[in-house]
Amino acid sequence: MALHGSLTSAALSFFALILLVLTGPYPALGSSRVPSGLTGNPVIAPPPPAGICAAAVAVHGYKCQEFDRIPEGRVGGGGKTKKQPVLLQHGVLVDGMSWLLNSPNESLAFILADNGFDVWISNIRGTRFSRRHATLNAKDPEFWNWTWDDLVTHDLPSVIDFVFKQTGQKINYVGHSMGTLIALASFSEGKQVDKVKSAALLSPIAYLSHMTTALGVVAARAFVGEITKLFGLAEFDPKG
Repeated sequence: MALHGSLTSAALSFFALILLVLTGPYPALGSSRVPSGLTGNPVIAPPPPAGICAAAVAVHGYKCQEFDRIPEGRVGGGGKTKKQPVLLQHGVLVDGMSWLLNSPNESLAFILADNGFDVWISNIRGTRFSRRHATLNAKDPEFWNWTWDDLVTHDLPSVIDFVFKQTGQKINYVGHSMGTLIALASFSEGKQVDKVKSAALLSPIAYLSHMTTALGVVAARAFVGEITKLFGLAEFDPKG
């Protein structure tokens, strides 16, 4: 979760944010040995959590590649040889698991896989699956020094470009909440729109004028994550 400022491009080796439906050993997208911001001595980052494949996909009988996606349904997805890629982008304060919490008959990721789509699930920066920065430790305040503008400018275009290059096809994009916000902003700037076939935006966020509750208006104008900075907390995590 972004709290303040904007991370410079030099610190943007955040490829771990990309599409982590992961199991087993993590690919070498970033080093687990990162320099300390104070002493310069190397420190060992804690191991990442168990991947989504092992936790929520394979247990239902689906094939799930370590690196990023659900390539087919439980019965092979209808025998299609070149399946249409679908990228699922979660909302704020959650991660890619939000697409897999219900049963296979009620979870969009599984439903798409069973209907012959090549399903990709993105974990954007700020989630528990996206902490493998090349130079920064998640315990360093600078690790959290970014805003959703960085998701628009850097992260989402990188994710789309990655899926496009892996599949060689235009992408069907599904975003929820924050996933709609960054898509609307990124596409409006012409970023990667030539690689997107369609976009389904669930609970789209663009304007807040429809909000009527006093609490909602206050929360929107003064995000609680900014308040935690006053107490020396760089990361806003309501679960932890």
